Amino acid sequence: MDDLNFLHNSFENEKETTHTKENDALESFGLNPKIIVVEDDKILGLSIKKYLQKTINCQVELYTSSIDCLAELLNNPNRKEQFCLVTDISLEAGADGLLLIDNLKEKGFNFVSIAMTGFASIENAISATKKGVYHYLTKPFELENLQKLVIDAISDKLGVKADRLSKKDLNSFGRLKGQTFKNVKLESPTEEDMFCGMIGRSQAMKQVFERIRKVALTESTVLIMGPSGTGKELVAGAIHNLSSRKNDSKVSVNCGAIPKDLLESELFGHIKGSFTGAISNRKGRFELANNGSMFLDEIGDMPLLLQVKLLRVLQNRTIEPVGSTEPISIDTRVIAATHRNLEEMVNEGKFREDLFYRLNVIPISIPALKDRKEDIPLLLSYFVKRFISADGSNEITFSDKAIEMLIDYDWPGNVRELENIIERLVILRGGSEILPEDLPAKIFRNNPLATDHYKHIFELPKDGVDLKRVLSDIEDSLILQALSFTEGNKNQASKLLSLNRTTLIEKMKKKALNL
Repeated sequence: MDDLNFLHNSFENEKETTHTKENDALESFGLNPKIIVVEDDKILGLSIKKYLQKTINCQVELYTSSIDCLAELLNNPNRKEQFCLVTDISLEAGADGLLLIDNLKEKGFNFVSIAMTGFASIENAISATKKGVYHYLTKPFELENLQKLVIDAISDKLGVKADRLSKKDLNSFGRLKGQTFKNVKLESPTEEDMFCGMIGRSQAMKQVFERIRKVALTESTVLIMGPSGTGKELVAGAIHNLSSRKNDSKVSVNCGAIPKDLLESELFGHIKGSFTGAISNRKGRFELANNGSMFLDEIGDMPLLLQVKLLRVLQNRTIEPVGSTEPISIDTRVIAATHRNLEEMVNEGKFREDLFYRLNVIPISIPALKDRKEDIPLLLSYFVKRFISADGSNEITFSDKAIEMLIDYDWPGNVRELENIIERLVILRGGSEILPEDLPAKIFRNNPLATDHYKHIFELPKDGVDLKRVLSDIEDSLILQALSFTEGNKNQASKLLSLNRTTLIEKMKKKALNL
């Protein structure tokens, strides 16, 4: 609590500043300080730069390395020139953002700073505040909030009136994690972007990779958390393959896919005659994973009764097969995963608190795809190459607008959903360029590009239209086109239209459509 009070008071004190004569002189000459952005995620940095350029009357410069930024500023003979520094704390190349701030202060630069981070901690916040950082911003954030902070920082610390800085007639680009990225080209992932079957260049994924490397060297229990489709099983596999147990088995069990009446036998085994159908002794998954790793996927779906028995396994490192009273010692590392919020389940009484703390020794949180959109171009390129034929005859390319829409989509199914869509496009549209109209309809929903796209297809006349008739005609046309493309094959036509075959047949009968 003392740390939090220190933070609050420090930030408030930083804002209570007075204007200097130099600031007044700068203002009288009509020159606004420039903004320097240091961010190693290129797409994120470009998004911030473009947004600030369009919403603030200041020159904006972007650097991907603190070393490059410092070198460029040192070449500027005018150390009195004021600027606002917006820097990420964790940078891959060179010194981190806080060290950059120290170096600039030592060299006598006149600036105000804002720090960004994707992994907030009270230690980082305190460190940033002690270094005089104006504000500490946690990702993801709204670009509009960053813009307001920059204006406040320049106004409070550098003495430029806020009404001279803001461009008020521009619309907000929206949330950073839902940002539409423009003029992005596909790029094949490099060796540095690939890690144990996973792909990521974003800072969030790089930190996940680094944590996996550290965790793999230990014997600690690991809890992997993240939405469905983010690759939790890949993380579990990486931990096992990088560990000292890599030469022994990694056994996986999906706790939500096995009926609860059978799950105990699957995990711990059973002896002959212990229940109807138990015609022989059978080893459980834990025993099969002895000296190796046990991956318990969707641990949040495990029944409460089995949670008690799993807790005993973690505490005593022994199991008891169903129908047996003789414990069996095991040496198995447990890696669990879930898409659920286990802490909320504990509060609701749906998950045992003591088991949660036993599992949550080392947590690894995997970000959703919508929170690392800079990785989408890499994933698109990777999946296209994965699904095309050896001769490349069915390779697909993407128009700029199609790429823009794919990046702007929120991907509720995450990487798995992206993979499925690319596989479908390669099969159905192989050998051609993918245009926005080739993408699944769900990508258009709530997409700001969709309205403009459909306006090119049909523009509303001034005297209006009969909407029902127009929509019916469009539906008729698409059904006939799909049947024509597939030479009357209703199964393939229904896939093109994302309909069930029976639904397509019913529509054809109702509309009396035939080839």
